[in-house]
Amino acid sequence: MPLTKRQSEIVWLLANGATAEQVAEHVHRSAATIRRHVLLACQRTNARNTAHLIAIAISRGWIAPLALALMLADLNGHALRTRQPIRTRQQTSSTYRSTRRDLGSVLA
Repeated sequence: MPLTKRQSEIVWLLANGATAEQVAEHVHRSAATIRRHVLLACQRTNARNTAHLIAIAISRGWIAPLALALMLADLNGHALRTRQPIRTRQQTSSTYRSTRRDLGSVLA
């Protein structure tokens, strides 16, 4: 069963990293009302908790994963970071040889 417009808005705000209190301030309702909307949204989607509710919203296309990642990156104040490259085979083997050479000179 689809979510109501208000529930969708609340799930979207929670997915952006807002707390229930921040969402309540944004939509001009109490935090208890927001928690009640989340509970009802969980019941509609058979979600176990808020994180599961957000995962369901992403899987059903209610929230785009890339858009969510970009919003979270913006909330943290930095762009998405990429993983640093791993050392290449050549770099690894040259380090290994130099270590063996050093050990050989100590043992000789």
